[in-house]
Amino acid sequence: MPKAPLLTRRQLLAAAAASPLALLLGARPARAADPPPNFLFILADDFGYADLSCYGRRDFTTPNIDRLGAEGMKFMQAYANSAVCTASRTAIITGRYQYRLAVGLEEPLGNRNVGLPASHPTMASLLKKAGYGTTLIGKWHLGRLPDFGPLQSGYDHFFGFRGGALDYFTHKSGLPSTDTDDLWDGDVKVHQNGYLTNLIGDRVTTEIRAYARARTPFLMSVHFNAPHWPWEGPDDEAEAQRLTGLGNFDAGTLATYAKMVRQMDLQVGRILKELDSAGIAKNTVVVFTSDNGGERFSDTWPFTGKKTELLEGGLRIPALVRWPGHIKPRSTTEQVAISMDWVPTFLAAAGAQADPAFPLDGMNLLPTLTQNAPPVSRKLFWRYHSNAQRAVRDGDMKYLKINDNTFLFNVVADPLERANLKAKQPDVFARLAGDYEEWQKTMLPEDPAAAMYFFRPNQLADHYVPFNPPAPARGRGAAGATPARGEP
Repeated sequence: MPKAPLLTRRQLLAAAAASPLALLLGARPARAADPPPNFLFILADDFGYADLSCYGRRDFTTPNIDRLGAEGMKFMQAYANSAVCTASRTAIITGRYQYRLAVGLEEPLGNRNVGLPASHPTMASLLKKAGYGTTLIGKWHLGRLPDFGPLQSGYDHFFGFRGGALDYFTHKSGLPSTDTDDLWDGDVKVHQNGYLTNLIGDRVTTEIRAYARARTPFLMSVHFNAPHWPWEGPDDEAEAQRLTGLGNFDAGTLATYAKMVRQMDLQVGRILKELDSAGIAKNTVVVFTSDNGGERFSDTWPFTGKKTELLEGGLRIPALVRWPGHIKPRSTTEQVAISMDWVPTFLAAAGAQADPAFPLDGMNLLPTLTQNAPPVSRKLFWRYHSNAQRAVRDGDMKYLKINDNTFLFNVVADPLERANLKAKQPDVFARLAGDYEEWQKTMLPEDPAAAMYFFRPNQLADHYVPFNPPAPARGRGAAGATPARGEP
């Protein structure tokens, strides 16, 4: 019989203090023998706010992912830390603003040797210290070997790819004829046939069975590349041979995008079934979310903007959380949440601690999840080098700057960001603009060398060219001032 995990003195005192109140309120007090929860963190790539049917997608359904909302909580105001990949993933894994690290300033990662330092605490390393097994399956995109990688940053196991994108069939970051293979098992390159979304699902189910047999609490980060370009469904292997670049402007259709998302949904269904079969579903916190806002074929309604833009469509993401017995089924919350919140939330649920030398910027969402606590107002900040974009959200109000164009929106009353209120509410506008200037002094300065590389999708996926997007026309509203962009 497995030995029950030992509680810390702090946990015992907290339980003793909380038990009478819990009994008075009719809640079930925590049992000392309750094992620590597992964490299954599922991340889609370039997935729009309304790309799930439970968030409003109309042309296809996602029944398996929707199940997480039906059996748990749906966040209505969840944000990504950035409108692009590497920056958001830096925040997800550290629980801190990405602008505190050099790797968080880069998107895409160019030829410089920049990555997540192995010395920096991560979601994985902090839970590992608390006795968790840790696995990353899917996308890394936080630096190259030998200096950077999942195994260097707290994960015991890794299966997936290290770059920003690869072909779903050839598993190359370039064309079929190039030596750009990017599928890894640990720190060793491997060759496997198959559609990558399916290979990720295969490995996740295998790892779940292994952890269940070992009766080890685990963190499993499942980072799908779907539905990131190249736009290839599970039956589109011939498309891999046609492409002249992974992000071809002439590639993809809404039908192809639907196939990609449905295949990811199918794999999520397999994963949830495996948790049930292994008998650990009730003790596993499952999160589904995205790294940033949607891309070419995504549905970002009711927001304006896409990936690379600090308009709401580039930042708003779906977020569903299931934890049976702890989160009320079919619950929703208006709590404003952001990617860097998952580290403090998981640590709190596990009874683990952050490293005081690296204080977290994220918020513990456990009161929201387990008590449906009233939303707490908070202030969040963003910046992105393309078009010199800056943003602040404070309560319902949002300050936005795109080049020399400035705006103030009430993003609750006006989610499309059409009514510029800066003349009507000049005090609020001035306050948020000043807040941004004070906040950015506490972050690393923007790096011109990082900003000079911008991916053009008619090139190979590992080839970057200098790109200076034109400024939007002066005097146009935010919806008309959408930044010109490539598609990193």
